Formats: sequence, C-alpha cells, structure tokens
Amino acid sequence: MADDSRNTDAGERYARALFDLAVEAGQIGAVETDLRAIKAMHAESQDLRRLIASPAFSAEQKGLALQALAEKAEFQTLTKKFLGLLTRNGRAGAILAVADAYLKLAAAHRGAVSAEITSAVPLSQAQTSGIAAALRQALGKDPELNTRVDPSILGGLRVRVGSRLYDASLKSRLDQLKFALKRA
Repeated sequence: MADDSRNTDAGERYARALFDLAVEAGQIGAVETDLRAIKAMHAESQDLRRLIASPAFSAEQKGLALQALAEKAEFQTLTKKFLGLLTRNGRAGAILAVADAYLKLAAAHRGAVSAEITSAVPLSQAQTSGIAAALRQALGKDPELNTRVDPSILGGLRVRVGSRLYDASLKSRLDQLKFALKRA
C-alpha cells in the first residue's frame, strides 16, 4: 500500500510537469490521447503489466519496451520523451498514476470534471449516459467518465469525483448492516 501511495505522489508530480510541457507545446489533447492509449494497453496486456511491475526488468529494459510501444502507437514526441524520462528515473511503475493525474488536469483545463464509476458488471451505454446526465445535473459541469468493473462490490455503484466517494454498492450496504447488527 505504501508503494501505491509513493506512485500516486510521484505520478501527480510527473503529471503536472508533463501537463505544463504539453500546455507550452499546445499538445494537451494529443498527450491525453496517448496516455489514454497507455492505460488501455495496460488494461489489455498482462505482459505489459508484468513488465512494468516486475523488479526483474531493469529501467533500461522497461524504457526500451515502452519506447517500442510508443513508436508502434505513433505517440507524440513529447509523450515518447516523457516515457523515456519516467523509465530512466525508475518510475515506470507510476505510469498509471501519471496518466490518471494528467487526465484530471486536462479535464479541469477544459472545465470538465473526471468521475470514476465502479460497477459489479459492465454498464450499458444507456446506463452510462444516465449516470453522466445525473452527474452533470448534480455537479454543474460535464463529467468525463472512466468506468471499471469490480465484481467484489456485488451490485450497485461506486462513484468517485475528486476526493468524494458516493458508495451505493451492495457490499457497502451489507457491511453497514453487519456493523449495525454487531452493535445491537
């Protein structure tokens, strides 16, 4: 858990630096697209997850692999250089934290708010649209939704907007009931 916290802190610092460079270069959207692609690659490839997380691979090996991926995906030069810097500094493990923090910065720059929706099963397009409409009304801003599936919540939803968590999951409600029964 402490490692996750370090990666998040480092990710936020690196994301801020990358965002500032992207603003100067006028490439905020292009770098955002590249980072979304990295997140998708990470989610889809167990080999990439293993490469990034494993101490068995050197920073140089991680850097070469990420550069090859960046070339193949035709990332912006700024993104490629940044990935090289990240791996040279031994921070390849923070790549998702960097991407998440950068996406939040880019959303804030556009006047949108980033929201993470966690559900027990994949959401349909209609459900996602309904959630987006409800958040738009509640927040007064356009939400940019990131959805993920976590079967452990059993049912319902968890919605995280910034530091606020709205937990309407079945697991949470069962835990509350269990706690109430123990106190009775």
